[in-house]
Amino acid sequence: MKRKFALLAIIVLIIVLVITGYYFFRKKPNPNELNLYGNVDVRQVEIGFRVAGRVATLCFEEGDCVEKGSLLATLDHSPYDSQITEAHARVELTEASLENAEILLNRRLQLIDIGGVSQEDVDNAKANRDELQANLYAARAAEAVALDNMNYTEVYAPTDGTILTRIREPGTVVNPGDPICTLSILSPVWIRAFVDEPHLGTIYYGMPAEILTDNGKSYEGKIGFISPIAEFTPKTVETAQLRTDLVYRLRIYVDNPDHFLKQGMPVTVKLCVDTHRENEYRMNK
Repeated sequence: MKRKFALLAIIVLIIVLVITGYYFFRKKPNPNELNLYGNVDVRQVEIGFRVAGRVATLCFEEGDCVEKGSLLATLDHSPYDSQITEAHARVELTEASLENAEILLNRRLQLIDIGGVSQEDVDNAKANRDELQANLYAARAAEAVALDNMNYTEVYAPTDGTILTRIREPGTVVNPGDPICTLSILSPVWIRAFVDEPHLGTIYYGMPAEILTDNGKSYEGKIGFISPIAEFTPKTVETAQLRTDLVYRLRIYVDNPDHFLKQGMPVTVKLCVDTHRENEYRMNK
């Protein structure tokens, strides 16, 4: 019986020592560190053409990584080839007419002094020359527009990214601005997190932040946006207890050099806050 009591006393002592050691040696929270929990928001670009036409090629599949300047898609450029040819021909025709008008005007100016032509003939020749000159400017502008439209039949990646979706397929007729694919920007990415109202006075624009993923990767970022509107709170706040339920949305800009951060990934945001500033903020309230 004594042995049983002795064994029980030893077990109780061991349990007490384990609990005491846990509370004594456990890592104490850093009062200058604020941990927030958020998710990755990857920015997206909807890629489209500036002109209408039939989609000829799509160069990438969903999930492919593309570099800035890579050709993403093309339109059938046959109609635009014809427009360029027509515009170029109009320029040449107008130039020829203008050259002939210049010759006629010079002849009229030579004959006006000897009375071979009237002043009205000279004025008409000048007006015809000026009109053709204006027509030449318009024809050259139309030619430039036709060349631009030809260039717009190709669309390139505005930045490094990943093809998320192929919205259109070759053979589809699209209007200007219709999206044909969605590009996910690889870097920088945004972290969406929320801070409670008591800690709102401890953060600021440009504040450095450490971003930690669940597998231990670490990234550097900074606060780039603090929402001026509170969320998850009743419309009328009357008590100090209700004010503690206020939260404000943050946006942290993070470089993504290894392209590991993906859309919706949960992360932990660590901020080194100024406790003195936080205490002043609470006293002012």
